[in-house]
Amino acid sequence: MKSEEIKELFSVFEAAAYDLNGVECWSARELQNILGYAQWRNFKKTILKASDACAGAGNDVSNHFVGISKKVDLGSGARRKIEDVALTRYACYLIAQSGDTSKKEIAFAQTYFAVQTRKQEIIQQRLLDVARVTARDKLTKSEKKLSEVIKERGVNDASFGYIRSSGDRALFGGHTTQAMKDKLGVPSNRPLADFLSTLLIKAKDFATELTSHNVIENDLTGDAAIREEHVTNNSDVRKLLTKRGIKPEDLPPGEDAKKVKRRINREAKKALKDGKKR
Repeated sequence: MKSEEIKELFSVFEAAAYDLNGVECWSARELQNILGYAQWRNFKKTILKASDACAGAGNDVSNHFVGISKKVDLGSGARRKIEDVALTRYACYLIAQSGDTSKKEIAFAQTYFAVQTRKQEIIQQRLLDVARVTARDKLTKSEKKLSEVIKERGVNDASFGYIRSSGDRALFGGHTTQAMKDKLGVPSNRPLADFLSTLLIKAKDFATELTSHNVIENDLTGDAAIREEHVTNNSDVRKLLTKRGIKPEDLPPGEDAKKVKRRINREAKKALKDGKKR
């Protein structure tokens, strides 16, 4: 997410906050719009799910989800009451947790409401962490999907490993998976992808998704045909990157994705713990 987008979303969330009896709150109706939910009835389901999570964590739901009503203007000039919910920062955090992090508003909200020290640079770093973990999890799912797809076409686990390593060699300009692990200082018992830059994790994911799609679309079978397909896709992704001045084998390593995930989980537990104190 670009810094301009972060600043804009930061301003939106800050402007939506208000004081309710000395407690910082957000209107559920406003949050619905900010997070991109089109219909109130769907957003109400998300609120109920979040309130259940609040109760499950041992918190008093009434301290974080307060039913209120507000008046809105109608087209005729008249006004009518509609239901609303005053949400604490903790309640907003729980709501955001059930959203789709591929949407920038949701990803930002998860971080904004989790971070108590609301400095933009802290928010920006956590968004980068979330993006990294999300990308790594997505690659894991894509590789699992490809494994399942090609097993149906006569490829065993050993051959799948060879296909993957051949793709790495194509992506990294002839460098093997082990050579890249040595270059980046990756422990022998850890996957290379855990230490690649987020950009390269996404690049590998794209190539893997392409292979799965084309194996099914073109009904490819056997080791040789599927390996050729995967090598071609990784080579094409490499060409795109090098055209933009990026050599995959020369990019510095990223922080251990597992370590980043543990940090995010610790912050989430802290947010839950802080919620109990309110």
